[in-house]
Amino acid sequence: MGDFPKIAIDARMVNRSGIGTCIQHWLRDVGYSVALGDQKELEAYKEVPTHIPFKCGIYGYKEQLKFPYCKLRKQKADILHIPHCNVPLFYRGKMIVTVHDLTHLVYPEFLPMKLVHLYFKFIFWFICKRADRILTDSESTKRDLLRFYKADASKMTVVPLGVGSEFVRKPQNEIEYLYDKFSLPRDKKIILYVGNLLPHKNLNGLLEGFAQMKSRENCRLVLVGKAFDGRTRETREKELGLEGLTIHAGMVSQDDLVNFYNLADLFVLPSLYEGFGLPVLEAFACGTPVACSNVSSLPEVGGNVAKYFDPKDPTSIARILESSIEDKGKYDKEIDAWVKNFTWENSARQIREIATEIAAK
Repeated sequence: MGDFPKIAIDARMVNRSGIGTCIQHWLRDVGYSVALGDQKELEAYKEVPTHIPFKCGIYGYKEQLKFPYCKLRKQKADILHIPHCNVPLFYRGKMIVTVHDLTHLVYPEFLPMKLVHLYFKFIFWFICKRADRILTDSESTKRDLLRFYKADASKMTVVPLGVGSEFVRKPQNEIEYLYDKFSLPRDKKIILYVGNLLPHKNLNGLLEGFAQMKSRENCRLVLVGKAFDGRTRETREKELGLEGLTIHAGMVSQDDLVNFYNLADLFVLPSLYEGFGLPVLEAFACGTPVACSNVSSLPEVGGNVAKYFDPKDPTSIARILESSIEDKGKYDKEIDAWVKNFTWENSARQIREIATEIAAK
C-alpha cells in the first residue's frame, strides 16, 4: 500500500445497533492495522491484524482511565479513529472522530438529567478543539456542530454511510413465512416501523397519524425492535383505538428484518431527529417505498424518492401514509438508482483518504 498509514480504531461498540453496523463495515473495508475492543468480538475481523484488549463501558470516567494509551503507543499507530463521540481525553496522537448526531444537544429535554447534557456539551466541544478531522454522516449533523460551536468548518468532512449487501429484493416465496411466524393478516397492507421507544423517535406521533388514516382498518402497523418484545404496551395504542391494528414483532433476526422490509408495503420513519437514518436506505434496497420526516438528515438520505411529512403534525403523517400505501412497485427504477449512491465501500474509501491526508501532515 506504499505510504498507507497505520490506523487504529476504537471498536468497542462493534456489536451494538446503529454505530455497531458502521464499525462492522469499516473494520472489513477501511484497512485498519489495530482495533481496540473485546477480543472475542473482534475475532471475526481477520482483516485487522492487531487487537488490543479494551473492555469498558462508554460515557464515563472509567473509559478515560482504562483507555490503553501505552499499548496503543507501542503499536506506533499513525492515527486513531474514534467512530463515536466518546473520545479519549488524554490521547496525544493524531485523531479523526466520527460524529453521527447531536441528539443530546438538539433535544436536551429528552435526557434523564442535566449532568448528561453537560457531559455531551463538553465532549462535543472537546472534539471540535482536539480532533484533526471530524467526520459527520450528513450535512445536517455538520450544520448542527457549526450551530452549537464556533468550529472550523474546514476540519469537517461529510462521509455518508452505506447499505449492507444483505438488504436486497427477495422473491415472494422466501418471505411468505413471516405471515404465519408473526400472525400477520395476508389481506392487509403492511406499514413497517423499525426502531425503539426513545422520545426523539416519535413513535407516539406515528401512532396519532396512523389513527387518523381513513384506510387504517385495511392496514397493519408492524413495530420491529427490542422495545416491542412481549407485546409491550408502553404506547398509546389503546387510547387511540388502535388495538388490533398494530403488531409488536419484537427483536428479530437480521434475516427476518431483511424479509420484513421486503414484505412491507411501506416503511415509515417518523423521527424528530436523525443523524443519518440507515433504515431508509435498507428499505429502499429491498424495494420498499419510504415515508419519513422532513427534518434533520432524512431529506439527504431519502432524496427525491421518499415522501415526507411534518413529524409534529399527525394530520400530515396521516396524509402521506394514505398517499404512499399503494406506491410499492411504482418507483422501482428511481429507488434502485438512488440507493446506489450509498455504499460502505465509498464510506471506507473516504475514511482511508482522510486518514492518509491527516497522517501525512
